[in-house]
Amino acid sequence: MSTLAIDAIRDADVESVVALWQRCGLTRPWNDPHADIALARRRDNSTILIGREPGAIVATAMVGHDGHRGWIYYVAVDPDGRKRGYGRAIMAAAEDWLRAAGIAKLQLLVRRENAQANAFYQSLGFEESTSVMFQKWLDGRAPTS
Repeated sequence: MSTLAIDAIRDADVESVVALWQRCGLTRPWNDPHADIALARRRDNSTILIGREPGAIVATAMVGHDGHRGWIYYVAVDPDGRKRGYGRAIMAAAEDWLRAAGIAKLQLLVRRENAQANAFYQSLGFEESTSVMFQKWLDGRAPTS
């Protein structure tokens, strides 16, 4: 298991985190990563965990909860640092953060075509849900996939 130093995002980390998310292909035109970071940092029920090696941010997980279910977004591992246990370490830290908040169930969304991510989460004990997700933009945007 990795021995990453994991803590919450700081102001000085924001640009490096956005760059990591972009390198990992996690950003989408309809989601401003800076706004997502600001929103996660604004409340006590969410945070962004950062996995650090000396001089570099190598893993992230945005984690939050609605008081009942925990959710994880923006799980990223630097492409040059994969297969070192960083993904498992950042996910374990996110699960610990949720447990400390009294949350017993964790959910996340993965694009169906992302076979590598699907296999990773299955290796951590996640199961595919039988629920169907619906979405609606409340700001008038056209539907996105």
